[in-house]
Amino acid sequence: MARTLAVVLLLASAITVASCTGETERTNQQKQQQNVLQHTVKDIDGNSVYLAQRYGDKILLIVNVASKCGYTPQYEGLRTLYDRYREKGFEIAAFPANNFMNQEPGSDAQIKEFCSRNFRVKFDMYSKISVKGADKHPLYKELTDGSAHSFGGEIKWNFTKFLVVNGKVVARYEPPVKPLSDEIVSDIENALKLR
Repeated sequence: MARTLAVVLLLASAITVASCTGETERTNQQKQQQNVLQHTVKDIDGNSVYLAQRYGDKILLIVNVASKCGYTPQYEGLRTLYDRYREKGFEIAAFPANNFMNQEPGSDAQIKEFCSRNFRVKFDMYSKISVKGADKHPLYKELTDGSAHSFGGEIKWNFTKFLVVNGKVVARYEPPVKPLSDEIVSDIENALKLR
């Protein structure tokens, strides 16, 4: 209950910041709020995507995924979440990563085919990146930066999830937390209500 209240307060704060009346304050706050989305990435087909343009007004779940992991069945829950809430302004950005025991060894084309064939994935899939280590992608440097928000810390395994509202990380869910858990569903529904 306390955690849900904290997420609701963070969401309300993110939305309040976007409606500040002082132009300078609004500009500074928006820059600060949009940090996480200020990256251009390649989608699974190799096209450049500027995240702020694609997701700036959406409730976004960012997740690092893998095809040969014990958590791989979470693709099913992610697809269900996406199907349930996408019409209301919810999106998923999935980033394949091979950082944990070689559990995502395939090419982008192989990953796309696997996700389509096995899980009928329709949410946004991106090109394989690194989510930890010396070659960590800049997006994940920002997501894991503990000085930028209170949900930082290294990625421990595949299927770590970040809930992002107005470019601000408002919640983090470790891999065992399933996409359709009460915790995630409640946080998404609260975020959508405050849009």
